[in-house]
Amino acid sequence: MSLAPLSLSLLALVWAAMLLDLLLGDPAWLPHPVVGIGRVIARLERAWNHGPAADRRRRGCWLAVLVVGGTWALAWGLLVALAWVHPWLALAMELLLLATTLAARGLAEAARAVAEPLARGDMAAARKALGRIVGRDTAELDEAELARGAVETVAENTVDGVTAPLFWALLGGAPLALAYKAANTLDSMVGYRSPRFEGFGKASARLDDAVNWLPARLTALTLWLSALAIPGSRRAGALAATRREAPRHPSPNAGWPEAMVANLLGVQLGGLNHYAGRPSQRANLGTPHEGLTVEHIARAIRFLHGGWLVFLLLATSLVLVWEWLS
Repeated sequence: MSLAPLSLSLLALVWAAMLLDLLLGDPAWLPHPVVGIGRVIARLERAWNHGPAADRRRRGCWLAVLVVGGTWALAWGLLVALAWVHPWLALAMELLLLATTLAARGLAEAARAVAEPLARGDMAAARKALGRIVGRDTAELDEAELARGAVETVAENTVDGVTAPLFWALLGGAPLALAYKAANTLDSMVGYRSPRFEGFGKASARLDDAVNWLPARLTALTLWLSALAIPGSRRAGALAATRREAPRHPSPNAGWPEAMVANLLGVQLGGLNHYAGRPSQRANLGTPHEGLTVEHIARAIRFLHGGWLVFLLLATSLVLVWEWLS
């Protein structure tokens, strides 16, 4: 069974899961819960996303409830059953489940897969690597635009790939962290503003906005605090600039880590993207003290690791104070 929230035992388990992710990432041979969640979403979407708009909206709400609630219930039930057999089995399973919700290693590797060929001047390989992690067209991008795409990906996914799962894990162990990943997966699959998903995916999109609201803002703060130990960071004015610029982003949450990373790096993110040939203008974030280059990708990865480390250190301090007061 999941350990008590805000406890030293759960905190230790979360630290262990973070280290396990850094060591192993997501091995291809290991079944991943998010893959199973995605298959359930795809089947329910095919079965339910039809008919009048009102029916589609109602079924979309049920989709969000069933997928997120069902994920939590299945994870909780599995841990309870294993605890009945032996507590150590439940502990080991919770550690593995928690590790699957984290993607620090995978995110850093994906960014390096863009940076390494870009540093060699292999533009074709860099464009192909970026195309695997973004939805925008990459065939014509130059070095600055390739670097921008990688930096934006690292910044935005620091929240939903690392700090938000950590946040929910500390409150409710693996079941709540997996429920968060289910909400995140719903948004990525049906939360688009398009004729197909406008009504059906609205509940999923709103739920994802809600569960990321606080983690996104806490992450911006921990990124800023991590800059104390990262040479070359432009901390002065970064907090004020991020509060001013983050609301410009079309997402209510993604703008916070992106604006903070842009200001700490002294670069400008956002601008013109193309999706299947269609232009999409995003608000500019940050002040371009420097032109974007491949070196900024490595610096963004340092902020990724600095951000989650400060996040967990702050959580550790909070839990220690909580235990002392209890």
